[in-house]
Amino acid sequence: MQVKLATDRGFCFGVEDAIEIAEDAVNRHGAGEVVAFGPVIHNKQVVQRLEEAGLDQSGDLETVDPSKAVLIRSHGAGPETFEQAEKRGLNIVDATCVLVKRAQNVVKQLHEGGYHVVMIGDPNHPEVRGVIGYAPKVTVIDRGTDLATALPYRERLGIVAQTTHSPEHVANMIAEILKRPYREVKIVNTLCLEVTRRQEAAIALAKEVDVMFVLGGLHSANTKEVARLCIEAGGDTYHLETWDQFDPSMVEGKKIAGVTAGASTPEWVITEFTEKLEAM
Repeated sequence: MQVKLATDRGFCFGVEDAIEIAEDAVNRHGAGEVVAFGPVIHNKQVVQRLEEAGLDQSGDLETVDPSKAVLIRSHGAGPETFEQAEKRGLNIVDATCVLVKRAQNVVKQLHEGGYHVVMIGDPNHPEVRGVIGYAPKVTVIDRGTDLATALPYRERLGIVAQTTHSPEHVANMIAEILKRPYREVKIVNTLCLEVTRRQEAAIALAKEVDVMFVLGGLHSANTKEVARLCIEAGGDTYHLETWDQFDPSMVEGKKIAGVTAGASTPEWVITEFTEKLEAM
């Protein structure tokens, strides 16, 4: 079978940095001596490899042994997490993506500048939960949100977005907000350019092939967004974690397959999938 790969795919620099920081922390402190508050990234295969290397990814801030180092994952955390860790005297290793860190700072600055902060994002995503902690009150909106009831009237709004959202979706949400009578709306672009490039490459490829495969964690927000965009582009699309989830019926009657991956998907997963698909 003919297989085409997206020009931009797989690990972004934020994920690479987080994995490198986690591995370095384990090497310095020893296996079992570094505790992460949740998965470092949203990829089960990478999480498993880090655990095999000695990283504990099931930490709880209240019960972690003070003698161990604690790792803040790539999605970041709210200021209260850092404050509690410091009060307990814990050694903090911060693997927060620099773009998530920027979004946190922007939210703080907007609040201090007198804006009511609005974040376009999934309220249940760990990045969003951490970012909104940097202002006393942030309104989170996303698909399906009734803006008439969700947005309180304030004369000055400051808008940011979850880093992994698509520019089109964020633009549509902002357009709806601008239909309301706010005196001033300040928009700060907090989208990740690396993720945007992967989205654009995936859309272009989806239009060229008979079937599209998007590889990455089933709970990965950026991977799910890529899959959604490929579906919107009009092609048959499957979101899989690895080759183990592949079924031959997915390519029945198809000649050309496209393969891409989310920003937290390692290259070895992409390579294995591509080679096995080509061999069919």
